[in-house]
Amino acid sequence: MRLQSKSDDDTRNIGRLIGNRLKPGDTVCLFGDLGAGKTTITKGIASALGIEERDITSASFTIIAEYDSPIPFYHIDLYRVSGDDISELGLHEYLGGDGICVIEWAERAGSEIPDAQISVRLEHKGDNCREIEIEGLEL
Repeated sequence: MRLQSKSDDDTRNIGRLIGNRLKPGDTVCLFGDLGAGKTTITKGIASALGIEERDITSASFTIIAEYDSPIPFYHIDLYRVSGDDISELGLHEYLGGDGICVIEWAERAGSEIPDAQISVRLEHKGDNCREIEIEGLEL
């Protein structure tokens, strides 16, 4: 499914639609260039789970952020992680468990990502316009 976003609000609303369909054990893999809207869509997903959007931030030094919500929420941002470091993160402890995982820069996780995943590809098309392609989840 392909959707168009014309603003950050649209991108967050698409995230809310995704978040409302997620269940424990789901992994959402986000793909896209820097500035494509990965953190913005994560804010929408988190808000659907009852987490304040202001609590979701891009990675600085935190790679895995855990949020206490009715369904545990794990925001994993691999921007600052190289391929050699992935195996040391312990991603398997978060993926497919009792929580929901959202992984930014998921392409860096390689074989650590489960086969049953929801893929969201964000492409910046200019002036706040983004194309968002979702695979593995019906909205």
